[in-house]
Amino acid sequence: MARKFPALVAVLAFVAASCGSAGAADDSSTTLVTTTTAVTTTTTTTVPEDTGFPVTIDAPNGPVTIDEKPDHIVSLSPTSTEVLFAVGAGGQVVAVDDQSNYPAEAPATDLTGFDPNVEAIAAYGADLVVIMYDPGDVISGLEAIGIPVIEHPAATTLDDAYLQIEQIGAATGHSGEAEALVAAMRTDIAAATTSVSGNGATYYHEIGPDLWSLTSSTFAGALYAMFGLTNVADEADPDGWGYPQLSAEHILTEDPSIIFLADTKCCGQSSATVGDRPGWDALTAVGEGAIVELDDDVVSRWGPRVVDFVEAIAEAVVENA
Repeated sequence: MARKFPALVAVLAFVAASCGSAGAADDSSTTLVTTTTAVTTTTTTTVPEDTGFPVTIDAPNGPVTIDEKPDHIVSLSPTSTEVLFAVGAGGQVVAVDDQSNYPAEAPATDLTGFDPNVEAIAAYGADLVVIMYDPGDVISGLEAIGIPVIEHPAATTLDDAYLQIEQIGAATGHSGEAEALVAAMRTDIAAATTSVSGNGATYYHEIGPDLWSLTSSTFAGALYAMFGLTNVADEADPDGWGYPQLSAEHILTEDPSIIFLADTKCCGQSSATVGDRPGWDALTAVGEGAIVELDDDVVSRWGPRVVDFVEAIAEAVVENA
C-alpha cells in the first residue's frame, strides 16, 4: 500500500520512544532489573518464583500486570508482532493489525494500530494487547474492561529494542527465548559492525521518492553511524526533527557515496528509477552503481530483523565505500 510521506514522517516523529519508571518488587518474587546507559529508564520485571505469573512489566505506559500466561494476544504493532513470533509466543497470538505482514503465519485482520477500536480488539477475547502508541483513550478503555496493554513506541536505540523484546518475552512466558534472541542479535550486530568501516563515506537514505529522509539522530540513522558513515541529511535538519524532506539540489550538491532506498516496496523505487531522475546520473553513487535496494519493512521496524538491516549496510560498505 502506498504511503503518504508527510503523514508517515509525522507518525514516526510522534511515536518517539518514551520513558518508564521502575516498579517495586514483591518479596515473594524474583526481580530482574535491566539498566542501560543508552536509555534513561530502568526497566523492572517482577516474576514470582513458583508459577511465573502474575508478571508485572514496567512499560512506557506504566506498570502492567498480567495475571496469567496470555493465550489471546492482540498485536497492533508490526514490530511487536515480529517479536512475539520470534520469542516463541506466536501460538498465543489471535489477531494482528493490518500492517503486520511478517511472519506469514501471523493472523492478519483489519484491526488498525493507527486508530484502534476497543470493542473490535475485545471481540478477539484479548487477554494481552501490545500497541505502538495510543492516539487517545485506547489504553484506558482496554484497561477498564480488564485487558492489560503494553505500549512499545518506536525504539530510538538498540537498547530500546532489546528491552522491548525482553519485556514481551516476560509478559508472554518466554523470558528465556527472549534473552537468547537478544544475545544472538548483539553477537550478530557486533560481528557486522566491528569488522567493517565506512571510513566517513557519505550516504543518502530515502524514505520516499519525494525525498523524505532521516538523520543520524534516528534509530536507523544510528545504525549507519556505527559504520562511520556520514549522513547527507544531517545538515538539512536544523530543528533536529529527524525526518527532513530534502531537495534534489541538496542531494546533488552533497553527492553521496551510497544511496539506500527504503521505498522499494511502497513506491517501486530502484536503481533504474533513481538513475532516470533529472540530473541524478551525475551522482557518484549512480555512476558507480552504489545504490542499495532495501526492504521497506525491515528498515522501518526495530525487531529481530534489525540484524538483516545492519548486515545489508555492512555489505554495502564493503562493496561501495
